[in-house]
Amino acid sequence: MNDDKNQANTRSNATMRKIVTFRVDERTFGIDVADVREIKGWHSTTPLPHAPEHVRGVINLRGMILAVYDLRARIGLGTTAATAAHVILVVDVKDRVAGLLVDAVSDIIDIPASAVRSPPDVAATEQLLAGVAIVGDEVVSLLALDRAIDAGLGSSLSPSTLEAA
Repeated sequence: MNDDKNQANTRSNATMRKIVTFRVDERTFGIDVADVREIKGWHSTTPLPHAPEHVRGVINLRGMILAVYDLRARIGLGTTAATAAHVILVVDVKDRVAGLLVDAVSDIIDIPASAVRSPPDVAATEQLLAGVAIVGDEVVSLLALDRAIDAGLGSSLSPSTLEAA
């Protein structure tokens, strides 16, 4: 009987995604908890010459030079006026580590894998989002980290595009 219960729990856990949620403006985003290395309080950055608006600059994180990307600027809401209340999510993105400047980290939640839907069929949204999920009364936009911080993508996405998500 215990074996049946353990197998049911294992199947249940396998179908859940553990997501770190965070806020930018009035929007809720999420990324897999496994992609988050740490959450760091705001630290001023050293700007990089000729970098896109959403590339905030770099910081020294225990001897590692870390590029910090401003998610607010990336989604077309202007540059963040960072304060001590803002945070940097230090994330693993493929073969590199980067920082993502956000307003606040909200929670760590479990989302059933079946609840994750494809992003709306809007070209700019598909560039930034890996999917969307409804959690309670809220839409959580699941960020495609590799595309969100890719400085080579050029222009920012418009806020109206993300409203469709």
